[in-house]
Amino acid sequence: MAIPRAELVVQETNNINQIMDASIPLVVMETFEEKKAEDMLLGIARQRFAKLARWSITDGLATLTYGPQIVAKETKFNEPVELLRHIKATNEPSIYLLCDFHPYLEEQPEIVRLIKDIALNHLSVPNTLIFLSHRLRLPKELTRYATGFSMPLPTDDRILDLIREEARAWSQKHGDARIKTDNVTLKKMVATLQGLSSSDVRRLVRSAIWDDGAISADDLPRINRSKFQLMDLEGIVSFETEVDDFANVGGLHNMKRWLTQRRDAFVEQNSTLDRPKGILLLGVQGGGKSLAAKSVAGMWGLSLLRLDMGALYNKYIGETERNLREALQLADAMSPCVLWMDEIEKAMGQGGGSDSGTSQRLLGTLLTWMAERPSRVFIVATSNDISQLPPELIRKGRLDEIFFVDLPDADIRQEIFDIHLKKRDMDPAQFDLAALSEASAGFNGAEIEQAVVGALYQAQTESQTMNTQLILSQCSFTSPLSVVMAEQMASLRHWAQDRTVPA
Repeated sequence: MAIPRAELVVQETNNINQIMDASIPLVVMETFEEKKAEDMLLGIARQRFAKLARWSITDGLATLTYGPQIVAKETKFNEPVELLRHIKATNEPSIYLLCDFHPYLEEQPEIVRLIKDIALNHLSVPNTLIFLSHRLRLPKELTRYATGFSMPLPTDDRILDLIREEARAWSQKHGDARIKTDNVTLKKMVATLQGLSSSDVRRLVRSAIWDDGAISADDLPRINRSKFQLMDLEGIVSFETEVDDFANVGGLHNMKRWLTQRRDAFVEQNSTLDRPKGILLLGVQGGGKSLAAKSVAGMWGLSLLRLDMGALYNKYIGETERNLREALQLADAMSPCVLWMDEIEKAMGQGGGSDSGTSQRLLGTLLTWMAERPSRVFIVATSNDISQLPPELIRKGRLDEIFFVDLPDADIRQEIFDIHLKKRDMDPAQFDLAALSEASAGFNGAEIEQAVVGALYQAQTESQTMNTQLILSQCSFTSPLSVVMAEQMASLRHWAQDRTVPA
């Protein structure tokens, strides 16, 4: 049953009322739903018989009342310093909603001091400053007087109500025609829209319905991409649009079988089996770990998010941990999905990545999330050097299995040549795959691909038809990584022999 709108408003106001009751002078409200926040605060002000005033750089200070109109004061106080001096001088307790105030908090000590003065005087004149912005970080000297408040997101029932409202609006515009959809797609649509605000849900549903009068399975990938763009983290997390499937991955038969067995337990929301949590792919460079990570998402039909571990780090204290928290919150919001943590040792390595204990705080944040997350986020972590990873990260319970991606053997090398020749519209039957496999002993998957690419360049330059001999020639010119870094490779393979599952 859908939750009535009035009940939703009550749920949203309970926490903010507790903040008011606790006499906290500064409140940070991060949201894109400015109008919804204003309506909620108007309800609070009416309940508490308080005055609500809104300030923005364009409108100055204005008193908000119910209805479409805004009743402006005689003096508008367009400048932030003027505004804060006015609030500091007034003896009438009020709630002040300050919109987009974040640019004025950076390197402006007078503004910071005025806010602090207002906060310190809160017991005498209980003014409450509510900073409303898409993102805002208070200076350190103000944080002890402040708290944060997050606008609650719509429940599944509310999302379904919003979909029906948009469907009715389309129907009324089109002669009461019915929207084409089915219950399975509708449930998937609701799951896809989880984690978005009501206004964003409406916008994405409208874009799906109004182009063809239907909600179909074809709409879901596009909505997923749009959802990610709304929640983007400036390069820290990327939405991988080119997911593959294991038909284009040579070898890895043990891993394919493992994933096939667990697919339904993860993808089906009502499965009674324990939900798989994630895997670690350890192996030689160029062995196909990244391709395998993409193929997990393709095989399970899920969105793939790539977390850039190196991009987490920020020079400001606390921002690195905040970046990771927001990245994990984004993964939760995008669930069900696959979260690919590429070269995880770059951020979680022991003794590396940062001084001042940042890497240890990152590890603590990640471990807590891995242990407590209720969302369906499947982790695929890749690593070239497992010795850098702390044992508490890779133990059973955090991740389900550690797979070792070794150099391909003779049969798998033939399979990889077959894949790359077909990928470039060539018939593998016209090539001596056995000879190519023998000539590429010690090659990883990337080196095999480059041998084919190099032969194509050579054929074009010499105006020849692509043939086995050209690829053999490229193989003879290549010094594979297994030779260049023989000692490191041998050490890694020896370590993994009895400690991991061959992929």
